[in-house]
Amino acid sequence: MLDANRAKGGFADLVGYDLAAWEEGLAEVTLEVTQKHANRSGAMHGGMLTTLIDTACGYAGCYAPPDAPAKRAFTLSLNCHFIATANIGNRLTARARKTGGGRSVFFAACEVQDQDGRLVGRGEGCFKYIQLRT
Repeated sequence: MLDANRAKGGFADLVGYDLAAWEEGLAEVTLEVTQKHANRSGAMHGGMLTTLIDTACGYAGCYAPPDAPAKRAFTLSLNCHFIATANIGNRLTARARKTGGGRSVFFAACEVQDQDGRLVGRGEGCFKYIQLRT
């Protein structure tokens, strides 16, 4: 279940990605690649792929129902595999799932595909839950 009110703000708005699906252990983040995401060669910058993988993986481990306290985490490690070029006009979907963990740390894996189902990249990460300050 998606709770859009808890999935937007700051960096998401700056970069332009959207949380398209979010439920226990799963998240999908989408991005329409524009000129602002391009490197000097005109293709999507690798940092954007890394951002999509990091974001989708983080959300996959931090779902909380709308009536429950929010969960947050930060990235301990992230491994990205750049498989194909994404170009301006591509619509990318990063699909991540939580693969394990415990009370303080979780693991997640992600694949990023374009609108034609072509694999653009994949990655996995380790994340630490944090306590929110009120």
